Amino acid sequence: MPQNQDILFKTLSDPTRRAIFERLCRDGDLTVGALTAQAGVSQPAVSKHLGILKQAGLVRDDHKGRQTHYSAQPDALAPLVDWTTQMAGFWQRRFNDLEDLLKRMDQ
Repeated sequence: MPQNQDILFKTLSDPTRRAIFERLCRDGDLTVGALTAQAGVSQPAVSKHLGILKQAGLVRDDHKGRQTHYSAQPDALAPLVDWTTQMAGFWQRRFNDLEDLLKRMDQ
């Protein structure tokens, strides 16, 4: 598995980071304060998770005055989409082979 996929899987394996990323995808640009209001964790914890999401390329920050706005970068998920597409194809071929075998066994 390429290193980029490892980083993305590891980053999104944390439920808090996944929730923050999903919220940014759903709601658009948000500040740390807005994210903290519904995150259920402290502002420093949200900031730490945002830093990890940023290192993985999943979020981008934009400084506007005294506030920093964060936005999701869904295109960064492309390596995961590629991997899941490959795995789906692999398992579909396996199921097709099994189905063919079972049909031959019934004859």
